[in-house]
Amino acid sequence: MAFLVGAVLVVLLTCLLFLIRLYIVVKSGSNYKPGTKGSVAVLIVAGSGGHTSEILRVMECLSAAYTPRHYVIADTDRMSEEKICTLESFNQHSDSDPQFTICRIPRSREVQQSWSSSVISTLNALRYSLPLVFRLRPDMVLCNGPGTCVPLCVAGLLLGILGMKKVLIVYVESICRVQTLSLTGKILYPISDYFFVQWASLRDKYPKSIFLGRIV
Repeated sequence: MAFLVGAVLVVLLTCLLFLIRLYIVVKSGSNYKPGTKGSVAVLIVAGSGGHTSEILRVMECLSAAYTPRHYVIADTDRMSEEKICTLESFNQHSDSDPQFTICRIPRSREVQQSWSSSVISTLNALRYSLPLVFRLRPDMVLCNGPGTCVPLCVAGLLLGILGMKKVLIVYVESICRVQTLSLTGKILYPISDYFFVQWASLRDKYPKSIFLGRIV
């Protein structure tokens, strides 16, 4: 009985320390300024279709300081890779080496997939996201709504919780979301360091969000 009580106390203490560390990591995000002494390694999550088009428009606005760029797409996405290569080829100088990579992980949720099976597929995506993010160790994760970004942001957050590296989570809500956040936005809103919306109506509902007008 004493062993069981002790085990429960250890678990509770571990959970408490984890939550405290999580709070510290999330709250310290706005004070962390990557790239002040060099380039910013950025992990970009590209969904399919409109999500990819929007995130690539954001990438067009970023300076060359955001290198290397690691694009992550779902393993069932056949169109995003071509769009990414087109953008990078257009921006690449003739005398420079490519400063980007494209990685694939399982999709967290397919269109019209049931919520119960989505939990399993998201955990499977997390299984691939953890070693990928821990290997790349980006300074920032940039995403805009595809479900694939959830396990990647969780992996980036875990890097900070473990004290290995603070990873900024930057979320840009889709231009299509006018009155309410997307499901991914609702999940990442509490843990993101910078949360951008493109409509004033969303800024009024979510005080943590940043409204700069239309970004894409």
